[in-house]
Parts: sequence; C-alpha cells; structure tokens
Amino acid sequence: MDETALRDFDAPSSLQEEETSVPGASSSFASLTPTAAPSEDTPLPPTATPSKESALAPDAVGDVDAMRESVIAALKSVYDPEIPVDVYELGLIYKAEISDEGIVDIDMTLTAPACPVAEHMPVWVRDAVSAVEGVKEARVNMVFDPPWDPSRMSDEARLMLDMF
Repeated sequence: MDETALRDFDAPSSLQEEETSVPGASSSFASLTPTAAPSEDTPLPPTATPSKESALAPDAVGDVDAMRESVIAALKSVYDPEIPVDVYELGLIYKAEISDEGIVDIDMTLTAPACPVAEHMPVWVRDAVSAVEGVKEARVNMVFDPPWDPSRMSDEARLMLDMF
C-alpha cells in the first residue's frame, strides 16, 4: 500500500504531527510533539458516519474525515482505570492511520511499562475502534519508545488532573 492510501488522525489539542521517515520502512509515520492548543473558537469539522460496508475511496475525503472523528471519539471512550482521563487526552495514542480499506493501525503506549492493565488496555482500544462504523479492522501495536511522560497530555487532561 502506498503512502497516499493512509490517512492520519488529528492529535489532541496540545500536540502537533511531525512526519518522520524510518530507514528501511515502506512508509512514514507521524510522531506527536507538544504545541499550543487551538483557540476555543476553532470550528470542528462536521461528522457523518460512513457505511460499515463501504470501502473508503481515495477521493472520499468527507468519509475519511468523518471516520477520523469517529475513531477519535472511540479512543476518547477508553479510560486508564487508575487515572480519570481517556487514553487519547493522556497522550497514550502515538499514531492512528486509517487505510482506504478501513483498516486502522494504532501505535499506543502506557503510562508505565509495568501498568497493571497492560494486557487489557490494547484490547479495550481495539474493541472501541473496531466498533466504529466503516472500520473493517483495528490493529493495536504497543510501543514504549519514546516513553510516555506527562508532557504528552493535552491541556484538557492537565486541567482534569490539576496539573497546571
């Protein structure tokens, strides 16, 4: 599959995507770096739900945008049981790519490698994203490089945890 077949998700408001090439890899990946949050006046794109049976055509930008918003909403429904913040706002999701075929590849991490729910959380993420209309398959890859640290949290997460 070529690079044009993949669609990246929008990172939490305090993160920005930075394209990085990996030597020997067939495509690039998006790494997330902290940046200023957009203003509250920034309009969100409209969401529409694509059909579960329809494949995403490369020119179906509206469907891809709608699916991306739905995938983000699904990620925001998964919470770390020890922290009252969802995995997306915590910055545990490093990458989520949606292929034209409706396959979502997710790179995620944990707050600590010895997290008590380390074997369960990727399953929760996979199940939540798999339930999104139009997603044919969700694949979760656990990564620990770079290690997670609190700077990856969104401003919303920091506010919820009184970390300002």
